Amino acid sequence: MKKLILLAIIGLGIVSCTTQNTINTMDLPKEWKRTTNIYEVNVRQYTPEGTFKAFEKEMPRLKKMGVRTLWFMPITPIAQQNKKGSLGSPYAASDYTSINPEFGTMNDFKHMINEAHRLGFKVIIDWVANHTGWDHVWTKTHPEFYLKDPDGKFHIASGMDDIIELDYKNQEMRLAMIDAMKFWVKETGIDGFRCDLASWVEVDFWQQARPEVEKIKPLFWLGEFDELESPEYGKVFDASYSWKWMHKSADYYKKNEPLQELKDLLLQYSKIGDNSMRAWFTANHDENSWNGTEYEKYGVITKPMAVFSATWNGVPLLYSGQELPNMKRLEFFEKDAIKWTNTYQMAEFYKTLLDLKSSNPALRGGDANVSTYLLNTTANDKILAYVRKNGKDEVLVVLNMSKEPVNFSIEDQNLSGTFRNIFDRTKRDFNSGKEFNFKVSDYAVFEK
Repeated sequence: MKKLILLAIIGLGIVSCTTQNTINTMDLPKEWKRTTNIYEVNVRQYTPEGTFKAFEKEMPRLKKMGVRTLWFMPITPIAQQNKKGSLGSPYAASDYTSINPEFGTMNDFKHMINEAHRLGFKVIIDWVANHTGWDHVWTKTHPEFYLKDPDGKFHIASGMDDIIELDYKNQEMRLAMIDAMKFWVKETGIDGFRCDLASWVEVDFWQQARPEVEKIKPLFWLGEFDELESPEYGKVFDASYSWKWMHKSADYYKKNEPLQELKDLLLQYSKIGDNSMRAWFTANHDENSWNGTEYEKYGVITKPMAVFSATWNGVPLLYSGQELPNMKRLEFFEKDAIKWTNTYQMAEFYKTLLDLKSSNPALRGGDANVSTYLLNTTANDKILAYVRKNGKDEVLVVLNMSKEPVNFSIEDQNLSGTFRNIFDRTKRDFNSGKEFNFKVSDYAVFEK
C-alpha cells in the first residue's frame, strides 16, 4: 500500500505538464476559468414555454445556487429535412447565424445574455462544427462545403441519419465556420464555446479557429473529447470531457468492479498535467436521454459521485434539473419539460460544493500550485479519500463508494491538523483521530 500512495503523490500532485502550446492564448486558463463551474441549460425542456424569456426568470435562482457559467445547448434553427421526432435535434442546424424560433428572437437572446452578465455569469454556447442538418443554408449556397459519398450524395454522419458531415479540407468552409463563430462573440458578447464532438473535427481547424476568434476577446473553450484518447486536442481547449471516467465509474457501480481501477484511472488523468482541465459530471443531455439519470447509473453512490465532480482537479459540470433532483430521462426530439417543484431539494447541497470550489484555493482547476493526494485508508476497496493542498489551504474529501456501511480510518501522513466540515460546520482535529463510521451514501468534505 505504501507503493500505491507514492504513485498517487507522483501522479496527482507533483508532476506538471511541460508541453509548450503553440497558441499564445492557450497559456494556463484565466483566473475565472480555474474557479468556475458549468451549468448546462436545455432551453427546450427547462420551462413549459421553452424560451429564453422563460429561462431568464430562473437565473437569479441559479446565481444563488452558486452557478458561475451557463452553457446553452444549440440555439440555432433546426433543420427540417430528415429531422427526428416532431421537433428535431438541436444538433442538426439549418443556419449557423440565426436563432431557433422555438426559443424566441435574437433580441430575446441578447437580452438574456446581458442579464446573465449583469448577474455575474459567464455564458458559453454549444457549437456544432462537425456537421449540419440536411437543409442547412450551405447545402444550397455552398454544397462543396460537404463531404460526399461516391454517388455524389451528402455523407451522413456516423450513426445519425439526420445530419451530414462537413469537409474540413475545404479552406473556404473553414473560414465561413470561423466567421460564424465570430458572429456570436461580436453580436451577443458570449464568453466561449462548448464544442460538440470536437475530436471528430481535425485538430488543426481548432488550432486555426481559436486564435482567430479570440482576436475579439479571450474565450473559454470546452471540448467534447477525452484527452486520454485525443491528447493533441488538449493543447487547444481549456477543458475536455472525462468520458472514460464516466463510463468506468458507471461500470464500477453496476458491475461491482474494483475501486482500485477507478483510482488508477485518476492517476492517468493527472499525468496529463495542468495545461488543460477535465470537466467532471454525473449527468448531461446525452447521458440523461440515452443512458439514464445519474440515479440509474450510480444508485447509492450518486451523491458521493457528485461531491467528487465538484472537488477533483478540473471544472464541475451540472445538467438542467439536477438540483431537483430530476429523476426522469428527458425526451430529446420532443417537448418534455422538466417537472419543477418549489423545493429544489439538492440546491443547498450543490450550493455548498460550488461555493467551496469557487472560493477555496485548494480546489482551483488547472493550477500547478495545487497538489492532490490519494489517501490510504483501512478500507481502500470501499473508500475514496483525497486531500488537495495549495499552500496553507487544504480540502479533504472522503467518499463511501460502496453499497454498504463502512467503519474505517485514514492512515496517511498527508492528513493532519484541524479542519471544518463544510456541510455541518463542525470542526475536527485529525491529529487526535482519523476514524470514520460511514453509512451507505455517506460523504464528508472538510476545509482547513
